Amino acid sequence: MYNYNNNNRQQNKTHLRHLSLDWQMRIVPTNDQWMHHHHHLCAFIGSSFIVKKLGLQRAGASGIRASSGGYGYLKEPLWWIGMITMIVGELANFVAYMFAPAVLVTPLGALSIIVSAVLAHFFLKEKLQKMGILGCVLCIVGSTLIVLHAPSESSLTSVEEVWELATQPAFLLYLASAIAIVLVLILYCEPRYGQTNIMVYVGICSVIGSLTVMSVKAVGIAIKLTIEGSSQAASFQTWVFVMVAITCIITQLNYLNKALDTFNTTVVSPIYYALFTSLTIFASAIMFKDWSGQSASSIVSVLCGFIVVLSGTLILHSTREKDPASVTDIYSSLSPRVSWLVHGNGVPWKHNADDEPCLDFDAILKQDHFK
Repeated sequence: MYNYNNNNRQQNKTHLRHLSLDWQMRIVPTNDQWMHHHHHLCAFIGSSFIVKKLGLQRAGASGIRASSGGYGYLKEPLWWIGMITMIVGELANFVAYMFAPAVLVTPLGALSIIVSAVLAHFFLKEKLQKMGILGCVLCIVGSTLIVLHAPSESSLTSVEEVWELATQPAFLLYLASAIAIVLVLILYCEPRYGQTNIMVYVGICSVIGSLTVMSVKAVGIAIKLTIEGSSQAASFQTWVFVMVAITCIITQLNYLNKALDTFNTTVVSPIYYALFTSLTIFASAIMFKDWSGQSASSIVSVLCGFIVVLSGTLILHSTREKDPASVTDIYSSLSPRVSWLVHGNGVPWKHNADDEPCLDFDAILKQDHFK
């Protein structure tokens, strides 16, 4: 009787082990399978930029703009549609961080820039030039190169191990530096240069974003271990990571809204991508040691892929037209020289004293230009 029961227990354990392996084989995707699913993820995130931008434009037309501290966009349904779309994409991104290293997940965000550029061409009238297509192709080639040579995910057995990685001196130094930079940008740079220098808002989003990825990955690992049967809910470290993730996400979204409302979407997207991805790869290399055990050729291939993707985003950015100057910007000249606001075929154009004269125009001379 004892042998019979013992055999049954052994068979049950073997059966559960096979079920666990089968679950991992079905749930955990390979790099190629994950890249296929990531295409849909990037479509959600890329389209969310455009829908949110449309919502911000509508809200700004009837009230205080987000860049000026207004929150009228919270009453705009179109902005909420964009937000929900982004949340769906980021939830899928969250799942990706559970099974893949950040050095693989984050650079592939360039695919969302392609979606954003194409949709902006049709819905925001931000023209995509022919060289922009080359930029899109480079993003795809670089992303493929990253996927083929990306490091494998390191296996962690508890959230306490993640906490040890997060409290190592090297990462604590990065954390302190990131917080110091963000405080300087928010307290000193934003009131003075926030409306004129895109690097202020984008810098805040990028630095906070790198911390967001680290905390989100830690929470994802805790959830993954809990699903596998090792509950992490009782560990206080899990809830610390959750609170850090929520705080970083809220801050990041707030300043991303300001960046999108102040500057052209096609300017914000590539610069934000380049800074955010670079800082995230750097932070992940410090905290999770993604490159440990990797061959030199694999590391060089991934870095080359990232450079190709970065080149594609820069080309895509450089071939896109900038936002037209507003009437306020045209009138507010800091130079004592004469400036004319001219309307040629209904299109505003600023004419300075050094420019050649134009024959067909109606000129409006402002007295405050004379000093």
